[in-house]
Amino acid sequence: MQSTAAPGPAGNPLLQPFATPFEVPPFDEIRPEHFRPAYEHALAAHSAEIEAIAGNPVDPTFENTIEALERAGKELSRVGDVFGCLSGAHTNDAIEEIEREMSPRLAAHFSRIYLNGALFGRVEALWRRRGELGLSGERMRVLERYRTSFRRSGAHLDQASRERLEAISERLASLGTAFSQNVLADERDYVLVLEGEADLAGLPDFVRADAQAAAQARGLPGKHVVTLSRSSVEPFLTFSSRRDLREKAFRAFTARGDNGGQTDNKAIIAEIVRLRAERARLLGYETFAAYRLEDSMAKTPHAVRDLLGKVWPLARRRALADRDAMQQLVAEEGGNFRLAPWDWRYYAEKLRMRRHDIDEAAVKPYFQLENMIAASFDTASRLFGLSFRERNDIPVWHPDVRVWEVSKDSRFMGLFFGDYFARPSKHSGAWMTTIRDQEKLDGEVRPLVVNVMNFSKAAPGEPSLLSYDDARTLFHEFGHALHALLSDVTYPRISGTSVFTDFVELPSQLYEHWFERPEVLRRFAVHYKTGQPIPEDLLRKLLAARTFDQGFATVEYVSSALVDLEFHSLASPGDLDVAGFERQELSRIGMPEEIVMRHRPPHFGHIFSGGGYAAGYYSYMWSEVLDADAFRAFEEAGNVFDPAIAKRLHDHIYSAGGSRDPEELYIAFRGRLPTPDALLERRGLIDAAAAADA
Repeated sequence: MQSTAAPGPAGNPLLQPFATPFEVPPFDEIRPEHFRPAYEHALAAHSAEIEAIAGNPVDPTFENTIEALERAGKELSRVGDVFGCLSGAHTNDAIEEIEREMSPRLAAHFSRIYLNGALFGRVEALWRRRGELGLSGERMRVLERYRTSFRRSGAHLDQASRERLEAISERLASLGTAFSQNVLADERDYVLVLEGEADLAGLPDFVRADAQAAAQARGLPGKHVVTLSRSSVEPFLTFSSRRDLREKAFRAFTARGDNGGQTDNKAIIAEIVRLRAERARLLGYETFAAYRLEDSMAKTPHAVRDLLGKVWPLARRRALADRDAMQQLVAEEGGNFRLAPWDWRYYAEKLRMRRHDIDEAAVKPYFQLENMIAASFDTASRLFGLSFRERNDIPVWHPDVRVWEVSKDSRFMGLFFGDYFARPSKHSGAWMTTIRDQEKLDGEVRPLVVNVMNFSKAAPGEPSLLSYDDARTLFHEFGHALHALLSDVTYPRISGTSVFTDFVELPSQLYEHWFERPEVLRRFAVHYKTGQPIPEDLLRKLLAARTFDQGFATVEYVSSALVDLEFHSLASPGDLDVAGFERQELSRIGMPEEIVMRHRPPHFGHIFSGGGYAAGYYSYMWSEVLDADAFRAFEEAGNVFDPAIAKRLHDHIYSAGGSRDPEELYIAFRGRLPTPDALLERRGLIDAAAAADA
């Protein structure tokens, strides 16, 4: 594979060919000061390429227009992918300053491209003649995606409208960056210090060890701290018998971005919602939700409300029944308080013990990070024939990052980077990204794929242990990674995860099913001290309890999806009271007082730190309808590694990228589209008999 970079200004590693194994960016040489000149060089080069395409005097062809667009901007992609990796997973003040400066400039740059009338004219001319061009299916799809992008950007509008759309895009980019950095600042600045044994009451050894390691990492040796990483705060809320400290940690966790002062995000949210609504009106849509969903599997807000409306009352009913059972536990213990949101996880764990005779402290020793990585790799090997070899000679951005070379039948498929541990320089959450995408427009280019997590890091010499949910998250993100690693398309535009957001979660959520299979857990859920596999009795209890507390989990998710949708269904938001709107919408749907949205608006990065999931947080559930039905294909075959079904899964889902419409791809795999029944059954909201009768 040849490097895509021409030699740039001397001394800047971002602008030289990467003389590293597999042409990985030389992270050990890259400094913050390299990014501004690299961006300047790459932006100028891309602008010149676009100008040449738009001004080409030769009539448009697929090659001189669409393929030329696909080849343009390679340097900018290289610089941006490296910067995006660092700004998410290992940022600092200098990186954040560059991010604030560059995000609106980049937004304006790409707006100008997609608002370029001459360029749009060439694409539109090809679209009008598409029937006579003899295009392959993949080429037709790429042409369609370009035309859709130009029209959805407003290239067909008058000059004044185009100028306003460009200004909106630039401002939204600045606001999204500020939102994200505010949340990170709140997370980075907060620790709850646990002073002595009284503050540690109820915490099992693994939670204490994680809290001690977190304190050590923050320069507080010998102390124990709770941070606002989900992998830190949720175990504390589950086990701490100190109700007052649970309340402190919970309030801090749910108030990220909502503390007043410089890091408060409510005014930013109000402006984002107004600007998105204005953009939609300029493009001819009543609301941003209508605009956003037209280019998705769902197509309309009505379709989203229909799905969420089926799930919400079932989830709420289940959650309220569990609440009543937990309130009874409070009474049995002599408590005279009403269950509060910071009590839910604590009493849910007690209720799980009563109903299923298991607790997280008994389960977690069997879920070593190292073994769960091995389990995810082994599953990929059995399904898709992949092999993984760890490499220690690849440049990385932090010493914790690990790298594996991925192969299939001796063919190099890509590199996989695993960045698993929480640290102050990393944004919260878990995600997959790429440093390079698969394509073969000018020869085979294999991807560099990254998973970022925020697991608690064990003390030196000790294994890092995961919760059951953490281990499932690892499988989820690796499912996204496989979508990129297995991609087999010609054009970058449709590579890997470049699909609709309500389809992109199918490969990741589907992959979670293999994590919960007994044949996987028997091999890889091994006690970190004894080396013994998880006992059959505990395994049976664990799997039987999979749907425990799913009312809560579904309520906190669906409420977030509904509030997202309603924010973006405002035709004229005006002077939006963000906190008041949140309260109003939760009251309207009957949100239980004991449960808080999984992502409250002031830290809802999915929808406000960028536009990727705006009016689209429902996508996880839309994809879950697909993944629950898709896994049934393996169950119906009586073999969850059935080779024929795995091949169809590979060919039509994991390797196909965005080469065809998602409905076509799913039908090619399954033979039909699904109904929500498998999802409702999987979450324990209806039983199998009810699903069969439905």
